[in-house]
This record gives sequence, structure tokens and C-alpha cells, in this order.
Amino acid sequence: MQEIAKTLIILGIVLILLGGLLFFFNRIPFLGKLPGDIFIQKKNFSFYFPLATSFLISVILSLFFWLWSRR
Repeated sequence: MQEIAKTLIILGIVLILLGGLLFFFNRIPFLGKLPGDIFIQKKNFSFYFPLATSFLISVILSLFFWLWSRR
């Protein structure tokens, strides 16, 4: 049970740090503007789906959690 508590505390700290980075740096320059992101804008309609950004974040998080599980 203590292992789960430690993991949740560390995950919370990471989320707070990530939130602080996004708050103070307003926007990461390349995030959301990758070549695979879909953006359609018409007269009264706009659609945005960050496909490549989602894939990149997924790869980074998968690598992080894989390295975390190896320790």
C-alpha cells in the first residue's frame, strides 16, 4: 500500500511541475503545430485534431513509464 502512495505522490508532483511549466511558458512552440496535426477551418466551422502531437506525447510517456518500471 505504501508503494502506491509513493507513486501517487510522485505522479502528483510531476503533474504540478508540468502544469507550472505550461502556465508560465504559455505555450510550447512546436506542440500543436506538428506536420501530422489536422486543422480544418471553414467559414463557420473549425476542427483541430492534434494527431502527431498526441502520438509524440504517447511515445514519450510510454518510454517514461517503461523506464520507470525497469527501476
